[in-house]
Amino acid sequence: MGTTVFERRQPSAAVIERSLENTAHGAFWLDDVERPAYPQLTGEVRADLAIVGGGYAGLWTAIRAKERDPQRSVVLLEANRVGWAASGRNGGFCEASLTHGEENGRNRWPDELDTLERLGLENLDGIQETVTRYGMDVDWERTGQMAVAVEPHQVEWMQGEHFLDQAAVQAEVASPTYLAGSWDREGCAMVHPAKLAFELARVATELGVQIFERTRVTGLRGSAAGGKGVQTVTAETGSVVADQVALATNVFPSLLKRNRLMTVPVYDYALMTEPLTAEQHDAIGWKNRQGLADSANQFHYYRLSADNRILFGGYDAVYHFGGKVREEYEERPESFRKLASHFFTTFPQLEGLRFTHRWAGAIDSCSRFCAFFGTARGGRVAYATGFTGLGVGATRFAADVMLDELAGLSTERTQLEMVRTRPIPFPPEPAASIGVNLVRAAMNQADHNDGKRNLFLKALDAVGMGFDS
Repeated sequence: MGTTVFERRQPSAAVIERSLENTAHGAFWLDDVERPAYPQLTGEVRADLAIVGGGYAGLWTAIRAKERDPQRSVVLLEANRVGWAASGRNGGFCEASLTHGEENGRNRWPDELDTLERLGLENLDGIQETVTRYGMDVDWERTGQMAVAVEPHQVEWMQGEHFLDQAAVQAEVASPTYLAGSWDREGCAMVHPAKLAFELARVATELGVQIFERTRVTGLRGSAAGGKGVQTVTAETGSVVADQVALATNVFPSLLKRNRLMTVPVYDYALMTEPLTAEQHDAIGWKNRQGLADSANQFHYYRLSADNRILFGGYDAVYHFGGKVREEYEERPESFRKLASHFFTTFPQLEGLRFTHRWAGAIDSCSRFCAFFGTARGGRVAYATGFTGLGVGATRFAADVMLDELAGLSTERTQLEMVRTRPIPFPPEPAASIGVNLVRAAMNQADHNDGKRNLFLKALDAVGMGFDS
């Protein structure tokens, strides 16, 4: 079994420890901007549409609902604060892909991949148009994303119209680990995650949406036989009686029993550096500011912030027994040390740079690696979940799917096989924990064996649980 570049070229322990001294535990993005505040729900409220969840999926649904029908009354309920979870602490890559990458889409829906890619680009263009139209201050940069090969077997994966050889990729970004690259200039934008969440909330309220924070929803019930009448969304401090409900709870437990085993929370870790000096920036190049990701199964993603910090995240993806979302899971020193080590392997010329923030977040992972959709209660309740880490852009598409379904519309979106089908559920514990950890070990083994997948991973591919990202 071979070694990876991150094992062959490790920085010293002293370099790693110094870089992490006095690092704040908390998402940089949420510390970087003032958070808006919204009231808590009290008593009973009536609405045409109630939305549960104040992240991107819920906020986009609120905005798109009001844009379709300005007279529709819309209420959004958030258990904590708007944008506090995945939407405020992700890497800030807003990708066009609706299928978690071309390979995943081609393996699952080959006959509609062209349509999915077109719709994905149209959706990304729609986000950009919305940012411009509403004057949203979100640090939007349509710089694309560059995948890089850091092991010899990954070079062939870069082949295609966007291919960059070793000289060309290192001319873009100077890392001794880069052997080749592939730069898609149109399919991805960089964005400030927390600013995007807060600006979406601002736009929603300006369009007339009522947002309630610190309002944890405890149940959902129909008021007529068979659940086909109006729905009552019950919270700890009040309730909303609504004609329709959109569920955008993602990584948190679903209000629908049918979805309880459809996703698992997987924890992802990230570091943010202090701002680069002009000399440090010159040492690595990166003048075109594209997002970067290497090509291993256990991959890193990294990008520049508006003030030239480097966010460096990924690699470890940790599932905890029982599938709970807990604050204590966000502090994992071994993952942060590993990320720091890999950072200085990637950019040894930046030795001495320090990290200001470390944080983690739970990803709503499903077995097909991209969102799934559906309705319940006679079509009065719609849901979208399972984005598996690529939800910054796809949540807007999901909002339109949910609104189409609530309206009973047959559209190009709702007719997609991707939209009409569901992934395979995860097994209950302890099988879920055993299975996820077996997959992690097998993916790590593949990264140490020229990317070759063992029989276990091939068997999962065959039953639709591909684990190819």
